Amino acid sequence: MPLKFELCPGRMIGGNHPCFIIAEIGQNHQGDLDTAKKMIRMAKDCGADCAKFQKSELEHKFNRRALERPYTSKHSWGKTYGEHKRHLEFSHEQYKELQKYAAEVGIFFTASGMDEMAVEFLHELDVPFFKVGSGDTNNFPYLEKTAQKGRPMVVSSGMQSMETMRRVYQTVKKHNQNFCILQCTSAYPLEAEDVNLRVITEYQKEFPDIPIGYSGHESGISITVAAVALGAKVVERHVTLDKSWKGSDHAASLEPGELAELVKAIRTVERALGSGVKHMLPCEVPCHDKLGKSVVAKSAISKGTELTLDLLTVKVAEPKGVAPEDIFQLVGKKVLVDIGEDESVTEDAVECYGKKAKV
Repeated sequence: MPLKFELCPGRMIGGNHPCFIIAEIGQNHQGDLDTAKKMIRMAKDCGADCAKFQKSELEHKFNRRALERPYTSKHSWGKTYGEHKRHLEFSHEQYKELQKYAAEVGIFFTASGMDEMAVEFLHELDVPFFKVGSGDTNNFPYLEKTAQKGRPMVVSSGMQSMETMRRVYQTVKKHNQNFCILQCTSAYPLEAEDVNLRVITEYQKEFPDIPIGYSGHESGISITVAAVALGAKVVERHVTLDKSWKGSDHAASLEPGELAELVKAIRTVERALGSGVKHMLPCEVPCHDKLGKSVVAKSAISKGTELTLDLLTVKVAEPKGVAPEDIFQLVGKKVLVDIGEDESVTEDAVECYGKKAKV
């Protein structure tokens, strides 16, 4: 059984606990605080467990030339990339306001710390867990410092190799036992042939003592539902109020109706996964009583006859007789009473059969 741990206060993940569903608001709020609050409320109303943002301290995430780079995309909020990012970046006070609003709404709140200083701020903010975005997964100084904070961690693995992910596992594990890894492909939107869901099962084999999850950027919900069926214990999807809004993430995001449908589908799949123990369930008894087959006499069998296969057949019968899977156990045993043609062969009609069956 994979490791279980408390990701948020009172909310365990791993093992048989419900999949933890993260609504990734990211920067789809358009830089508007009221819109961000509407999205937090939407995530709660749709049944997500957590509303997540992205926090950067821009001078620590980008160098000067990267911030000064001209940005002429249709998604741009400024003439340079720095102006664009500053438009979308909330202040520390605004983050505190959003955190307070999430608490009032009743949904967990966190953010991806996109650089070491952002992680320091989120630590001061007392978020329940750190999310490591794929861009920092191979940033080993960042990983070590983040792991040493002692908070649970969720680590995406976009753009990484299995060899790198083994190093990530070893680096984090050395400082922090409570973390999980998400299979992720960093493309927006993501085509089905690039999802590579089978990596989930490879991660489960490579890292059997931590929960494994999935961060998706594909269209629709079916692939994420399939990830849960494969055993994903945490899933993350970008969300938006309107896919037509300006911003490169909106096309790979779920609108409210899709998010609600995803949550419902995940909870249905979890119910369907069951215990893994195969046996006849109570709901199957009516069908068994109506259509379950029994061993019957192919022809009349006199008392004292030693049974052979050519004396027996299998039919739906009244009353219920010996189960079909036990027909070979009857061979060589004597019958204790006369059995008419087409009559059920019951356990008490066969020498020693009932007694042996109970042992």
